[in-house]
Formats: sequence, structure tokens, C-alpha cells
Amino acid sequence: MTGAGTAPAIELINVTKRYGEAVALDRVSLQIESGEFFCLLGPSGCGKTTTLNLIGGFIPLTSGELRIEGQRVNDLPPHQRDVNTVFQNYALFPHMSVADNVAFGLRMESLPDDEIGRRVGEYLELVGLSEYRDRYPGQLSGGQAQRVALARALAKRPTVLLLDEPLGALDLKLRKQMQVELARIHRQVGTTFVFVTHDQEEALSMATRIAVMAGGHVRQIGTPREIYLGPVDRFVADFIGESNFLDGRVASNGQGPAFQLSNGTVVPIPTEPDGTQNGRVALMIRPESVGVGRGAPGGMTPNVVIDGRATNVAFMGNHTRITVQTDAGILVALRFHGESDEQAVEEEMLDQEVHVWWDPRESTVVTADDLRGSEEELRGGPEG
Repeated sequence: MTGAGTAPAIELINVTKRYGEAVALDRVSLQIESGEFFCLLGPSGCGKTTTLNLIGGFIPLTSGELRIEGQRVNDLPPHQRDVNTVFQNYALFPHMSVADNVAFGLRMESLPDDEIGRRVGEYLELVGLSEYRDRYPGQLSGGQAQRVALARALAKRPTVLLLDEPLGALDLKLRKQMQVELARIHRQVGTTFVFVTHDQEEALSMATRIAVMAGGHVRQIGTPREIYLGPVDRFVADFIGESNFLDGRVASNGQGPAFQLSNGTVVPIPTEPDGTQNGRVALMIRPESVGVGRGAPGGMTPNVVIDGRATNVAFMGNHTRITVQTDAGILVALRFHGESDEQAVEEEMLDQEVHVWWDPRESTVVTADDLRGSEEELRGGPEG
């Protein structure tokens, strides 16, 4: 077995999983480094839960190789792999106290009582539940029960902790609180976390790296910033946050590579992207990068400016969302309140002629061919 300092915590090599004729995972290769908070992100049926179940040993591979810290584990049962799992339903024993739930796995390993007591105290303190040790699961809130399940899993000190949408049953406010808590706990313990979610905000807020999946394939792996600002295709750009897409083609403006919109406007781009010669492409601009106003923008920024008509103005609390119909396509702009801007967002802008603009350095050319696939093709097989 290769040492933990040199081998990835998890390595999938051309892994395929079939259910009859359906392909849930198709020749996936990826590496998860020791100590990462790694998120498997994608829509229902994309293969993320299948990947987690393969790592945990709950289902067998059809082909390929799976390694944990350099050791091939294809044929090892779950209890012989140095991993532990936190499920969405927590799976706590209702007749046991919080402390006994955390101690259960340690007792199964026949650890000495003093070591069990020390670890129970340590991990209940880690998750902020020391004073709840004598309560029973039925006396806990959803967030508290989730933290007990986390303490129980971490108390065994696994090399890898698998988390299968553990926040899915919580309400929105509690889910956001637990995102912060999970990130804090990960930083403190340093255990490799592999987290499955379909929630983009969850992945962006917690992960050190994200694998975006669709149709049994990994579309892109990168840091949250890399994936949000530099998506490799339209599927990733559209799945991670809100995006504007304008059709056109890669061209030249006489000074270098550019993107020509359908209305003839030419947008300079830093370099010609790979894989755009023979396929459909689009220009992606995040709504927060789009400015809008009755007058043209000032300043020295090399903005691209298009005229259009505001077809919808929606107050969203901390920002206003403005939809503009242009001859190059529909653009959505977000104007955050409190910005230093002389052109205030007003409801009177609705149905009026406006200008929209953006810095071309904040737009990205993405391939668009994958949108021809049906939703079922993007989902892949029967597993999540």
C-alpha cells in the first residue's frame, strides 16, 4: 500500500457502473487528494450517488479500478475500507442516548472504555453538542441530529468521510448554518470529505474542489472559483449559478480572436477557446457582470454596449433583476442596492429603451453542443 503522503485519498480509474443496459457511470477517472473537501455535484441521476456508493463499497464496480490511499479496494467489503458515511436520514438509534450513538461504532471495534469515553467527549465538543450527550434522538432538532451523525462518523477517524446529501432534509436557514459548520469542522479535523449534492450553493460555499457531473460523466473538475468563472461548456455554466448566453461564432476583429454575436457585434476574447472550431458555441456572461441603464456607461472600462428594451424589472431584496430584450438575445442584469452608481434602478425603466453593457474580460466562450441532448441523456442511468 502506497503511503498516505504520496497517494491520493481516492482514485477512480476508468470506472464504469451498469445496471443492465443502463450506464450509470461511464469510464470515470478522477483523483481526490488527502484532506480535500471534494463535492460531487450534478442533477438527479447524473452518477454522483453511484460514485459515492462505489467508494463506500455498497455496490460493485462493473469495470475499472478504485483505490483508497493507493490500495486497490474493488473487492473489499465496506467494513474493510477506511471510510465512513453520513446519510441524509442520519440513521441514529432512537433507543440510545446521544453519547451512546456516538460510541456505537467504537464499541463495535472493541476499543477500551477510556478511549471510547475520550473520543465521545472530543467529537461531541467538536460539533457543539457536549451538553446534549444524555438526550435521545427524539429530543433533538434536525440540525442537532445531523451533527450527532457527523460526530459518530468522525469518531472512528476514517481516512475518508462520505456525505450523501446530509443537509437535504433541513430547512433553508438551518441548511445554510450547517454549511458553515461543516466547513469549520472539516478545517479542524482535516479528514478527506467527499460530499454529494445537487445544490450549487452548497458546493460553492464548502468545497475545495468540485466535480460537475452529467449523464454518468465528469464534465469539469476545479475549484469553485475556476468552475464559476471558467466553465468548460454550456451545461456547466448553466448548472452553476445563473448565466446569460448569446449565440454567435468565434471570429477575429483584426487584432486577435473575437466572438461575433448574432447581431454583428464583435466582442474581443483573450484567446480562441479549444474545441470551438466545429461545434456550436455561445458567449456566457454572468448577470452580476452586466450593467444596465438609460444612458451609456462612463469610465475607461472597454465595455461592450448593446441597445435593448427592459421587459421585466423585479425587486429581489438586496438587488433588482432586470431582463432586457436585445437584437443579440435576452440579457439579465443584477443591480445590487447600495452600489455607487448615478443611474439608479427604477421601476419606470420597464418597457423603456435601455443600454446593457459588460467588460468583455468577464465573458467566456463555451461549447453548446451538449444542449442537443435530452434531459434523460444528461441524467444517464437510474442512480443519482
